[in-house]
Amino acid sequence: MKATDLARVRATLWTAADKRRANSSLSVGQFRAAILGLVFLAYAENRFDEVSPEIEAKASARNPSTPADYKAKSVLYLPETSRLSYLVDLPEAVDLGKAVDEAIKGIEADNPELKDVLPRGYARLDRATLIELLRLFAPLPEQLGGDAFGLIYEDFLSNFAAQEGKGGGEFFTPYSIVRLIVEILEPFHGRVLDPACGSGGMFVQCAKFVERHHEDATRRLSIFGTEKTEETVPLAKMNLALHGLSGDIRLANTYYEDPHDVVGAFDFVMANPPFNVDEVRKEQLAGDKRFPFGIPKPDNANYLWIQEFYSALAPKGRAGFVMANSAGDAGHSEKEIRKQIIESGAVDVMVAIGSNFFYTVTLPVTLWFFDKAKVGTPREDQVLFIDARHIYNQIDRAHRDFTPEQIEFLANVVRLYRGKDVETVAGSEVLLKEHFPDGWYVDVAGLCKVATRAEIETQGWSLNPGRYTGSAAVVEDDEDFAVKLEELYEEFTKLSDEADLLRSKVDAAVQGILDV
Repeated sequence: MKATDLARVRATLWTAADKRRANSSLSVGQFRAAILGLVFLAYAENRFDEVSPEIEAKASARNPSTPADYKAKSVLYLPETSRLSYLVDLPEAVDLGKAVDEAIKGIEADNPELKDVLPRGYARLDRATLIELLRLFAPLPEQLGGDAFGLIYEDFLSNFAAQEGKGGGEFFTPYSIVRLIVEILEPFHGRVLDPACGSGGMFVQCAKFVERHHEDATRRLSIFGTEKTEETVPLAKMNLALHGLSGDIRLANTYYEDPHDVVGAFDFVMANPPFNVDEVRKEQLAGDKRFPFGIPKPDNANYLWIQEFYSALAPKGRAGFVMANSAGDAGHSEKEIRKQIIESGAVDVMVAIGSNFFYTVTLPVTLWFFDKAKVGTPREDQVLFIDARHIYNQIDRAHRDFTPEQIEFLANVVRLYRGKDVETVAGSEVLLKEHFPDGWYVDVAGLCKVATRAEIETQGWSLNPGRYTGSAAVVEDDEDFAVKLEELYEEFTKLSDEADLLRSKVDAAVQGILDV
């Protein structure tokens, strides 16, 4: 199928599915599970149909084919009653929701590794909605190739995340952010960890990076993930399967559990952890080797995450993660931890990202990158700061992303800093020529600055890129003032609500003291 045709199919599928959700009584989360399960069934049937003729041709009455024959081809065995082509043609008298749930059970019976991974509960859908969805997805196994299903799954994850707002941000990180992290990390091979993995998007983009460089991701990467939300773990496992990947995804709370024994064990760490989490029971963390620089005193888990990412790295490992802007300038015990991490020589790159890139927060964030391999090199004493807040693509009033060209350009700034060859497949030549006309790295006001450890110390050990890069040239803003004012008012309202909540906690604490 041509790329243009596939794009049309992807857009049509979402529009049609979302229309049916709007006419149902299900929540977005309930409908999400049902839809993603059908995408998986379509993918499984497509793969089954691809290898079935070859396997059945070798079978005989005395030696019929078995599920093991299909597993040998890395394909799920599908009993006839578990195929969309069978379900869509069931008579009207049949309980269709029950039949789909039984189809899921049939797949699990022959593929026990999928137990509790595939969604259930199709009986909650009314028959009219379910038959419409089956008719929507049933033709796909014959129409599409295997890779297309991974893209469709990603589309649905992204669109559902946008609809669920903050809840969606808990399982989905926008592609352009993940892609930028991956392009800077360059995870060509090794063990990859995401201790807050959500639906597994970091792993998928790692695999795509490897494949773009003409390597086999399944052979080059070993995937390990942790996720604390039970209903999200299956999303990650299905996402990996739809992209031809496998991994060890565990249900666990990373603050208190370490199921992968992470210290010093990973070549790459990637994550978009929850920001500014309070009420972590820090007394349970005493002596935990994952936090070598100490437990931060403030009721904030940001520096627990940062230490987790640092300590999980092998001697030459790299990490890239999203973090609240406030972490770069946090004071007191957090400042002391940050100082120690900087003095280790592992801090490599800091990238400031503008507002409205995420579903969970509208505020700007910072991407942190560690590289333990630069210790003992000329770059040990240096950190590259990039201010990318003025670089973005405006999707709509409330959402931004990066274009492929912008992602490639920002990654190329890092490549030049590291003394590596640039990549121009996505068309970043013009931007490179504009900012680096001689073809090698230079500091560019408002964009990038290499700072020494001594310079960072004079800035109070701050890792805020804006302190180092200076101001970019002012660009005329053609954004509607009324729209901008509305956005600011929304943000003000949110912060006011948070302030009210904090005030109530303080009042309660004071009252508790007075009552003693």
